Amino acid sequence: MTGQAAVADAESIWPAARSAYLHVPFCRHRCGYCNFSVVAGRDELIDRYLAAVERELAACSLTDRSGGGDLDAFASPETTLETLFVGGGTPTHLSEAQLSTLFKILDEHWPRTGDAEFTFEANPEDITPDKLHLLREHGVNRISLGVQSFRPAKIATLQRGHSPDQAIDAIRAACRIIGNVSVDLIFATPGETLGDWESDLQTALSLPIRHLSTYSLTIEKGTEFFGRHRRGDLKGPGERTEIRMYRTAGRTASEAGLPRYEISNHAAPEYRCRHNLAYWRGESWLAAGPGAARFVGGRREVNHRSTTTYLKRIESGRSAIAETEILLPTEFARELMAFGVRQLDGVDMRDVTRRSGINVHQLCQDPIDRFVREGLITCRDDSVRLTDRGVLFADTVASGFLG
Repeated sequence: MTGQAAVADAESIWPAARSAYLHVPFCRHRCGYCNFSVVAGRDELIDRYLAAVERELAACSLTDRSGGGDLDAFASPETTLETLFVGGGTPTHLSEAQLSTLFKILDEHWPRTGDAEFTFEANPEDITPDKLHLLREHGVNRISLGVQSFRPAKIATLQRGHSPDQAIDAIRAACRIIGNVSVDLIFATPGETLGDWESDLQTALSLPIRHLSTYSLTIEKGTEFFGRHRRGDLKGPGERTEIRMYRTAGRTASEAGLPRYEISNHAAPEYRCRHNLAYWRGESWLAAGPGAARFVGGRREVNHRSTTTYLKRIESGRSAIAETEILLPTEFARELMAFGVRQLDGVDMRDVTRRSGINVHQLCQDPIDRFVREGLITCRDDSVRLTDRGVLFADTVASGFLG
C-alpha cells in the first residue's frame, strides 16, 4: 500500500482528533531518573517557547483552517477538544504572567467543549494558591501532582524538590481549589521496604484525591541513574518485593475506593483519566511542543526532543517534526490490542475488527492461544483480559500482540 493510499484509508478509520497534549519542557532541575524532554535552569527560553508554541498551534488550529498546516487534512473546523493535557516538564514552573499567555494561546487555537477534561501537571514545590486560582479561572479542572513519595529519605534518593509537608499541603490546596486531583507515586526504589511503600500509599489515600498513578522505578538509558545503576550504586529491592509492592498498591487503593482500571492507574469510574483513555483506545490526538507525539489520520509524528532545536526550527519557519510514520490497518489493529489489554476491563476484539477493518482473530490468533495457555489472559465472548498473573506480565502480552 502506498503512503497516500494508507492515509486515504486511515481517514475512513479515524475521526477528527478530540484530544490534545502540550509539552512544557521547563523544570527547576532534572531528577536522576528522568528521561523526558526537559530543560532545567533555562528559564530565559520560556518566552521564546511560548512564541514558538503559538506558531506551531496555528498550523494545526481547530479554529482557523486557512493556515495550510500539515494536519489540515485531518482536523475538522467544527472540532472542539474533549480532553486537553498540559504536561512536562513542569507547566506550573511558568510564572503567572507566562501561564496567562499560554492560556490565551490555547483558548485561541485549541477550543474545548463545555465539559472537557483539562489537566495540568504540577510539582508540589511550584504550587501556590494564586497559581491554582489562575488555573481554575482558565478552565483547568484536573491537576496531576508529581509527588512520587512522602518519605524524606526516598524523596532525597529520587532527587525531588519538595518536603513531605509541601506535598501534603499542595494536595490539600489543589483539592480545595481545583477539586479533581491525581497523585503520582514511585515504588521499588533503592533501599525501599514494603512497609515504606505502604506508608506512602496510606498517606496519599488519606487525602481527598480522586486518582492515583503508581509506577515502578525504571532505569532509562541516558539518565544519571542509568550510569549509577551500571556501576552498582543503585539497586532496587528485588523482583519478589517489587511484585508485592505492586499488588499492595492495587489492594490498598481499591479498599480506599480507587480500584485499578489500567496497569498503573487507580480511580473510581467517573474519575478515570479521559485523556489517557483516548491514548489506550487508539483515538486520534493532537500534540505540540518539544518531543510531543501526535496521532492523527493514521499518521504518527514526533517533534524533535531538544528544546533549543525545536525553537530554532519553528523560528526559522521549518517543521519541528523529527519522525513520521504512516500506520497501516494491520499495525493499527495490533496496537489496539496491545494498548487495550492494559486496561483491566480488557479489549473487545469485535470493536478492534470494526475499527481497523482487519480480522483480529486471524491476525492475533497465535499470541492469543499462547497467552491463554500460559494463564496470562482470558478470552471469552470476544473479550480479551489480563488475568491476575497476566497483569504482572502486561508488557510481555502487549509485545506479543505487536508482533
